[in-house]
Amino acid sequence: MTRSLIFALFLLVTVVSCQKEVKSVVVLETKNNELATQFSALGDSHYAAKKFDSAYYYYNKSKELFELANDSSYVAYTLIQLARIQQTFSDYGSSEETLTEVLPYIEHNLPYQNATNNLFGIAAKELKNYTEALAYYNSALVATTDPILRVSPLNNIAVVYIEQERYSEAIALLSPLVHATLLDQLPDKKALVMDNLGFAYAKYAQGTKGLELMNQALALRKKLADSYGSIESYLHLADFYKDTHPQESNKNALLAYKVARLNNSLDERLEALALLMTSNEKGATNTYASQFLHLNDSVKKVNNNAKYQFAKIKYDARKTALENSIIKGEQAATLLQLERQKNQKNISFFSFILLLIGTLYALNYYKRKNKRERLASSYATETRISKALHDELANDVFYVLNFAETQDLQQPPKKEILLAQLDKIYGRTRNFSKENSPIDTGVAFEADVKQMLSSYKCSATEIIIKNGQPIDWFKVAPEKKIALYRVLQELMINMKKYSQAGFVVVGFDRDQHGIQIDYSDNGVGFSEKLIFKNGLQNAENRIQAVNGILTFESEPNKGFRAKILLPK
Repeated sequence: MTRSLIFALFLLVTVVSCQKEVKSVVVLETKNNELATQFSALGDSHYAAKKFDSAYYYYNKSKELFELANDSSYVAYTLIQLARIQQTFSDYGSSEETLTEVLPYIEHNLPYQNATNNLFGIAAKELKNYTEALAYYNSALVATTDPILRVSPLNNIAVVYIEQERYSEAIALLSPLVHATLLDQLPDKKALVMDNLGFAYAKYAQGTKGLELMNQALALRKKLADSYGSIESYLHLADFYKDTHPQESNKNALLAYKVARLNNSLDERLEALALLMTSNEKGATNTYASQFLHLNDSVKKVNNNAKYQFAKIKYDARKTALENSIIKGEQAATLLQLERQKNQKNISFFSFILLLIGTLYALNYYKRKNKRERLASSYATETRISKALHDELANDVFYVLNFAETQDLQQPPKKEILLAQLDKIYGRTRNFSKENSPIDTGVAFEADVKQMLSSYKCSATEIIIKNGQPIDWFKVAPEKKIALYRVLQELMINMKKYSQAGFVVVGFDRDQHGIQIDYSDNGVGFSEKLIFKNGLQNAENRIQAVNGILTFESEPNKGFRAKILLPK
């Protein structure tokens, strides 16, 4: 009976404590959601005002909080907005990386899929990857049957065709749209399509028809007060007249330049100056060339500063998240310990009142006391480990902050030192959480491996994955999959840090003896001594541990190759 009463009291205290914890979690999640929504609204406000640096900051803060809430829709929205801002500053490589982060969140969201494919297409088009751009635009086109939603991808495909001088194909796409009644509901879209169709006709030696359409589009844009859209109309007209009527070409180019300045549109100003530079007007070329070079330098400076600021915002957010997680972990452990101590005191109190058995109470008291001491010892050990990690990282961060405050970061060597230190800190924090993270050796293994390889793709490095004979991964032991994943990860990290490779090819194949993976890049290569110095000795040990073979072939400035053989 006594034991039953004690158990009942303990259960009552535990239930009340759990209810408090659940309530606290719900309140915290609600506050995070409210704050995330506020940050997102601030991002929208700054984006509309074209204050892109502030918009980027608030969208990034919002994304971090929505990720904690597992709100995939809002995470996708903020990532798409971040990618749009990166494209505004011509940072198309970073934009592609951001868009890749969006993909897991939009599997069942068609509008966001279309927006993502459209932005992927824009990035590919601006990087002159026209085949890739057409693939993305066609994906957006196939994904919807709504006639209105199909207008943008059709127009974008036609623009790529014009860039490729496939004018007849562009005309075939745009001509039905111009005559469709659905665009009467969207006059701004109608003006866009009409202008591009007219430009395609003009390039296709049908100047009269093309000029008429371009003038109609410009008139419609003026009626709609579409100042930004009129820039493209003026540029198309300037290009149309440049070989036959130089004065008319200059007139339209100057109008484009003027309106582009009002809209703070640097890229369009450069296009207008480029057209003016080709003018036959005496004395004009050198003046416009000088303006072009000055503005081009300014654009590069603005874009580079924006890229640096965006990278710093991401770094600061990651650093803050790491510090907060450490602090919250310490606070949570302290609160948990205090709550347990409180519960134990309550149990002791109720037991003393109800039982009134001194001897039993004394025994229970010493048992609880021993338990508290063990918990305190365990907590002290955890705190020491946590403090060691925190202090180690904090020292590196303090060094970087001190360096940034005392050095002139406009000097390339100083900037490179800063970036190297930041990369070191980031690598260390990433290693804390990711290097030994679990690897899915089940159904998703093959996709995860290829996704990991593709994640190292950037504007300077192309990653190509080749598939030979299909590999039945279900028949491969989990420990071999883990070893293979870690070794490939080590090779890609090694490539990123040292290789300077423009192309990386990873091939997967099998034969009667087992699995073969071939890695090769066109980087600077290494001597045999440097191969082991750069951490690849560990990769070789991993493969040997699962009875596999890892071989390297490399010479300085002749690329790097590796072959992995895993037996059945």
